Amino acid sequence: MTTPLDALLTEHAELESRLADPSVHANPTLARGLGRRYAELTPAVETARELDRVAGDLATAREFAAEDASFRVEVAELEAAQEVLRDRLRAHLVPADPDDARDAILEIKAGAGGEESALFAGDLLRMYLRYAERRGWRTEILDANPSDLGGYRDVSVAVKAGRAASEGVFGRLRFEGGVHRVQRVPVTESAGRIHTSAAGVLVLPEAADVEVDIDPNDLRIDVYRSSGPGGQSVNTTDSAVRITHLPSGLVVSCQNEKSQLQNKESALRILRARLLSAARERAQAEASAARASQVRTVDRSERVRTYNFAENRISDHRVGYKAHNLDQVLDGELDEVLNALVAADLQARLSVEVAT
Repeated sequence: MTTPLDALLTEHAELESRLADPSVHANPTLARGLGRRYAELTPAVETARELDRVAGDLATAREFAAEDASFRVEVAELEAAQEVLRDRLRAHLVPADPDDARDAILEIKAGAGGEESALFAGDLLRMYLRYAERRGWRTEILDANPSDLGGYRDVSVAVKAGRAASEGVFGRLRFEGGVHRVQRVPVTESAGRIHTSAAGVLVLPEAADVEVDIDPNDLRIDVYRSSGPGGQSVNTTDSAVRITHLPSGLVVSCQNEKSQLQNKESALRILRARLLSAARERAQAEASAARASQVRTVDRSERVRTYNFAENRISDHRVGYKAHNLDQVLDGELDEVLNALVAADLQARLSVEVAT
């Protein structure tokens, strides 16, 4: 009987063989997909190999300990190491979300709080852009609706992993979806009072053209003149595009580019991501044994995090994470926050695996 570990080791060996074939690299998209999957499996393979080595050392140490008591200390150390490696391997073998390896589209929308909320949306955008830069990811602003004071009423950005990335963007950022609350003295406040406002974040796995089949007859495409800050030709031609997907009622607007064609392509990318996400959430809702998780991402209306400027504090309400390094987090040092969310999600999935 083939175990999950056997299947993983076999797949890893097959991927290694395919990646050694020069013809595979003639197709960059294929090579990138295989390389990413290989990188995903490698930690589990390395852990399995280390576990085998420790098991061999432990068997030898036990033989020696039967004749020489001084080896009992080494036996205890190797038994502890073996248990750690078993837990690590068990975590690697928990099925991952199939969308985790995808790139992502991040949407940020100002909420309650007027101009201050728009400024906070701009702060969140810069935080994610800085985080992407730190990880070597590429970013592309697909659409932006700036506010008068330099913030954003709404903005959409595509985030893509670099070629050397060992994990997908969506798998890392998917827990960012929800309502982010800020507590600070707004620049518009003359009396120095602390205000509370919020911005919403939506994280979507980006869909490839072939994955989401959109019938052109299901689209209503309207063009109009761009509004807001713009340079030559942006506000003087009908370059902005609004696409309505008639079956679902989804509406996507883009006006960031000077070209109507470019805005249409950006809008279609966002539409595909939203349709894929909607299909994914329907499948999850229809699953008979949907797992309960500490980290909830489907309910986008839920307040997930608070940014308190007066105390330089960031608090994630889903997992009880709290730290007084808000300035560093806003500069893109998000890893500690995200690690806590990923760990909580993994623990929840491990609990389900054990229960079943």
